[in-house]
Amino acid sequence: MPKQSKPKVKRRAPKSTAAGRALLASLDQALAYARGEHVPGIRVTYVQVDRPAPIDVRAIRQKLGLSQTKFAARFGFTPATIRNWEQGRTQPDGPARVLLAVIAHHPDAVEDALRRAS
Repeated sequence: MPKQSKPKVKRRAPKSTAAGRALLASLDQALAYARGEHVPGIRVTYVQVDRPAPIDVRAIRQKLGLSQTKFAARFGFTPATIRNWEQGRTQPDGPARVLLAVIAHHPDAVEDALRRAS
């Protein structure tokens, strides 16, 4: 028994909109700019991003004489987070950076605050 062939469906070309055409033109301009070509009328904005200095979590922990596990438990982190920070896989974000800065200078104050909070 021969296989029945599927009827061929005629595909319509998608309708072009003004927004679509403008978007494609913008993409063409971006590609031309990336290739180093002069693109008339293009506006380029450069933004300087200041990156904060990295925090040496290992030095803070070692100054306190704690293992990664004990440091994590004492200050409310997970041991995996401490490992990731120390091995450079991730960096502490805003609130963690602040907490680590306080731990570096006043670890007893942080421990006291955490005890009172629990």
